[in-house]
Amino acid sequence: MVQVTINREIFSLPDPGTLADVLPLLDISRPDGIAIAVNDNVIPRGEWNSYKLQPADKVFVIRATQGG
Repeated sequence: MVQVTINREIFSLPDPGTLADVLPLLDISRPDGIAIAVNDNVIPRGEWNSYKLQPADKVFVIRATQGG
């Protein structure tokens, strides 16, 4: 298991955990309007399936919202 911080909460992921594994933990079924940063670096969506998380990584998942 790999322990990472996602939006300031600690989660355990199977080893090797990828960014694609993060979305179901947050009940996100569609990645539209989602951006993910690991250790303050935005990771392109095309890399989410292959980007392996390391122990103690800090992941931030941001959802775009509309408003005015």
